Amino acid sequence: MKTDIGIEARFQLEFPGDDGRFSLDIDLKLPGEGITAVFGPSGSGKTSLLRCMAGLQQATGRMQVNEDIWQDESICLPTHRRNLGYVFQESSLFPHLTGAGNLAYAIRRATRPVSAAEYDHVVKLMGLESCLERYPANLSGGERQRIAIARALMIQPQLLLMDEPLASLDMARKQEILPYLERLHEELALPVVYVSHNLEEVSRLADHLVIIEQGRLVKAGSLGDVLSSIDVPLPLGEDSGVVVEGTIVERDEAWHLLKVRFSGGVLWVRDGGEQPGSATRIRILARDISLVQEIPDHSSIQNFVPVEVCQVEEDVDAAMALVRLGAEDDYLVARLTRRSVAHLGLQPGSRMIAQIKAAAIVR
Repeated sequence: MKTDIGIEARFQLEFPGDDGRFSLDIDLKLPGEGITAVFGPSGSGKTSLLRCMAGLQQATGRMQVNEDIWQDESICLPTHRRNLGYVFQESSLFPHLTGAGNLAYAIRRATRPVSAAEYDHVVKLMGLESCLERYPANLSGGERQRIAIARALMIQPQLLLMDEPLASLDMARKQEILPYLERLHEELALPVVYVSHNLEEVSRLADHLVIIEQGRLVKAGSLGDVLSSIDVPLPLGEDSGVVVEGTIVERDEAWHLLKVRFSGGVLWVRDGGEQPGSATRIRILARDISLVQEIPDHSSIQNFVPVEVCQVEEDVDAAMALVRLGAEDDYLVARLTRRSVAHLGLQPGSRMIAQIKAAAIVR
């Protein structure tokens, strides 16, 4: 029986960059399923890493997907012999072929025959029923990119690489395509490496998170663990915060709010039409959390969660500190002034109440 050992990607590479020589030195062990997001600022090496994984960029190192070795000290398979799908920023469809024609091209390259049922499943998964007989020039940007994703899936890949697939789309088109990416995540066991510099996309889609900066690994792990980490400065700035998973348990129609239960308690968030009983993700920014010893009698803030201080670290801003808070099985992060930390006497083990000024379902 084949054992799922995940993905190993280890590369060393130097080449000229815009500001001198750029080097990539990465050693990653990634899960063999789910979506792993590679996040970092522009120029951090995200696309270079993906190109090395695909064999499009020659680099010293090792690439292994489950039990199949694509590159090591004795072998380096060319891209066409690596069983992968690749989705670029631009859809790169063949303009002279219809949507169906573009999919047929991929099927001819598939590692095994694609059944009619498999074809129909991918078409339905990506919502392409109305696009198959149209040419790329007559499709929206979101439709073209959905065909590009379907084309990559038709190859029957072991690994799907996606290089900022929404970067060229406007906000409306991004919102159009994100639900299809969520469906891909839910319905397929295929491992996906998803490059992005958009934290909203990462928060909505990723199971695992890799953060790189200047060609080096900053942090890697589950989405919750990485976003709640405060011992290594993450390049997130004002977007520092966490994502927690919960279940919608109640709708308050009078106030247009939803009640979401997660391991640490309950949160009221704006009603966006999600149904009670459905799973959801909630994003809570560090700047929107304050700490009190008791729930105040009168406050405009309505979300209160009992927490325990786990860790206190200096922020890059000398006046500020980051506080990691345990909320049962989840973690929150608060960004407070160092004066507030001292005034409250915060240290590991301190029990407090987190006031959450704002929390939102990741849509």
